[in-house]
Amino acid sequence: MLAGSIVALITPMDSAGEIDYQALKKLVDYHVAAGTSAIVSVGTTGESATINVDDHVKVVMKTLEFAAGRIPVIAGNGANSTAEAIALSKLFQNTGVAAGLSVTPYYNKPTQEGLYLHYKTIAESSDLPQILYNVPGRTAVDMLPETVARLAKLDNIIGIKEATGDLQRLADIQALVSDDFALYSGDDETGLDFLLQGGHGVISVTTNVAANEMAQMCQHAAASEEAQARSINEKLLPVHNKLFVEANPIPVKWACQRLGLIQNGDLRLPLTSLSEALQPEVESALKQAGLID
Repeated sequence: MLAGSIVALITPMDSAGEIDYQALKKLVDYHVAAGTSAIVSVGTTGESATINVDDHVKVVMKTLEFAAGRIPVIAGNGANSTAEAIALSKLFQNTGVAAGLSVTPYYNKPTQEGLYLHYKTIAESSDLPQILYNVPGRTAVDMLPETVARLAKLDNIIGIKEATGDLQRLADIQALVSDDFALYSGDDETGLDFLLQGGHGVISVTTNVAANEMAQMCQHAAASEEAQARSINEKLLPVHNKLFVEANPIPVKWACQRLGLIQNGDLRLPLTSLSEALQPEVESALKQAGLID
């Protein structure tokens, strides 16, 4: 089971909106050196919603190439079309990708039965292990614990990224699934408490800018060293918060540029660069966390 600090990696781009693969390699090396446990490539933070299929697949495969076996790579393979999610799963199976991270179908608001059949069909379509991803704030659909429990019984569904930020939701899922079903927080602000209450890892936006700190925090949490973990988390709380002053990944790409991790914080439309009025807020958070002077 993958555990600990898992980065929801940004996809670096140049000013023309093309993928910057040199910067991508630099980011992969940064996370390997910092002790990040795994990389999610082309998830929400990687701009999956605005990257076409060709670029999506190429970014995942280049991330895998740059990782060179040093760090596991999870591929974003979610879609609001079941057929499209299946196609992505098939493209990533037998490539070395550790698993697919599949977000609940957005916009079309399926029923719980529709969610169950969506994921069941994906899981049965390929050998790629699947991690469910529930983030109702972005998709307008909430996958309930009972549905997660049904899906957890399928061999190829190995875990969930639960991004509601509701710790009661974690407890509800824990009561319904086996101990080997991986439970990942998708909410940095509550991620530490999620770990201390039995979660296995955090699929994190903050890890993009504080990789070493997040890795250490997760290690302390896993060792039941709560005081040490909380000390790190308290310093990072402003970052957890301010990386969402505009829609993710707008602030985190600006922050990565500010830290020199990438040359450009550019995004593809309809996403735009961080508003000038909010840049001092993000910069202040990075300073409070000790990430910049």
